[in-house]
Amino acid sequence: MSEPLAERMRPRTLDEYVGQKHLLGEGAVLRRMIETGHISSFILWGPPGVGKTTLAQIIANILKVPFYTLSAVTSGVKDVRDVIDRAKSSRFFNSASPILFIDEIHRFNKSQQDSLLGAVERGVVTLIGATTENPSFEVIRPLLSRCQLYVLKSLEKDDLLELLNRAISKDIELSKKSIQLKEYAAILRYSGGDARKLLNILELVVEAEGADNIVITDQLVETRLQQNPLAYDKDGEMHYDIISAFIKSIRGSDPDAALYWMARMIEGGEDPQFIARRLVISASEDIGLANPNALLLANAAFDAVMKIGWPEGRIPLAEATVYLASSPKSNSAYLAIDNALSKVRETGNLQVPLHLRNAPTGLMKQLGYSDGYKYSHDYPDHFIEQQYLPDELKSARFWHPQHNVMEDKQVNWIKRCWGNRFDD
Repeated sequence: MSEPLAERMRPRTLDEYVGQKHLLGEGAVLRRMIETGHISSFILWGPPGVGKTTLAQIIANILKVPFYTLSAVTSGVKDVRDVIDRAKSSRFFNSASPILFIDEIHRFNKSQQDSLLGAVERGVVTLIGATTENPSFEVIRPLLSRCQLYVLKSLEKDDLLELLNRAISKDIELSKKSIQLKEYAAILRYSGGDARKLLNILELVVEAEGADNIVITDQLVETRLQQNPLAYDKDGEMHYDIISAFIKSIRGSDPDAALYWMARMIEGGEDPQFIARRLVISASEDIGLANPNALLLANAAFDAVMKIGWPEGRIPLAEATVYLASSPKSNSAYLAIDNALSKVRETGNLQVPLHLRNAPTGLMKQLGYSDGYKYSHDYPDHFIEQQYLPDELKSARFWHPQHNVMEDKQVNWIKRCWGNRFDD
């Protein structure tokens, strides 16, 4: 059986490698390092299908060094140590270190990553890691500090077209047929910048036609795929990028953008409860006291999704999204609790003033617990001035109101009670 098209078209040299000009173009940092023949350990971070594994193999071929590969999905600490022992025995005096390529290095746990440190530090192996996740979250700091980090980008339109035309004209199987790339918008859209997916789609379309003369059109591609394989991974970097864009669009008062990013999540198969939870958080963090009803509506949307399910649940989610995005904004409560937490960490366990303590026993009363406490409801307007903070912090301020209709009302009431204490 013939190899898949994506494997047959895998580049073998830097000249065949497509994309990543910022790293591998003439004079670029990674190309210069490869051309000198001396490379340091590094991590390649980028989306699937942009050539991370291929680049590692090309580098090993250029340097003519042993190439070991491990998958973080299937390998444990013992596998890492076995490879390091083999690398030690295969290295000759003054020769370049063998390359150890670890795919999906973000899946290695701390002990697995720790087992690499010594070999990387001593130069027993040159580590090339590949990850689709942000290394600063997933790779331990000691290992990350010993590696350069290079960010790979999704392939651009011209890169993808170059790959398509190269496959059609040079692949040993496809070149036997007459294939015309009449339209390419659909195949590029479905590939999502992923070279492997692009070539898999091309191969699927060609095999499904089963003819020697094929004209590739957008309609043909859409018909053969029968679906829209969106570039959205619920467990990957795209997941965090899109939810970030969603929340920032709400915060930025752009309901159209917020709806777009929510639609991207829905079409990508995101858990509706995840979207609903983020709306509740946004209602508290970004709308806050400027419109307290936002939290009520977000929470109601969460309940509605749980009760009515999918796909109808998209409607209350959309309602809440538009309401939050078009509401006035305040993060004063969010900042206030962070200010209070910071002061608690700074000052520790300060004593509760005696008059605020509960006195359920006679002994506590004798010790002065609750002595002097003034019950607010016994006074006009249900307010009487007294000290509520510990002595050391009696003048501290944590909440700084912001200017909007709701908080202006609250500030007016607070100033009526406390006078100039709440002047900012």
